[in-house]
Amino acid sequence: MQKNSNRFNRVEEEMKKEISNIISNKLKNPDITGLISVTKVKVTTDLKYARIYVSILNAKNTKGTLRGLKQSAGFVRSELAKSINLRNTPEIIFELDDSMEYGAKIDSILKDIIKDIKPEKGE
Repeated sequence: MQKNSNRFNRVEEEMKKEISNIISNKLKNPDITGLISVTKVKVTTDLKYARIYVSILNAKNTKGTLRGLKQSAGFVRSELAKSINLRNTPEIIFELDDSMEYGAKIDSILKDIIKDIKPEKGE
């Protein structure tokens, strides 16, 4: 069991690296804008499906960019098949990972709270 989970981790890490490269350098879809980071890859145990979690920053339209990624999933899968040697290349499912955006929002809230607290100490 342990040996198998190590294999999955290696496959997921390799897919994460390759998909990031494909999105950055090979995708030409005009709907896809902004900075796109592949944050996580989860592959099913039968290697039929791969859930790709992406973070989208500075996009003109986040939903449009995600839609463009979903439309380009077939192309990404075919490019992935060329670069990773697996018997079957998993079907790709893109999911939005908004944890970075959420973290930035929390950070902003905390900075506002600290800003509000500091003047009171000086009085």
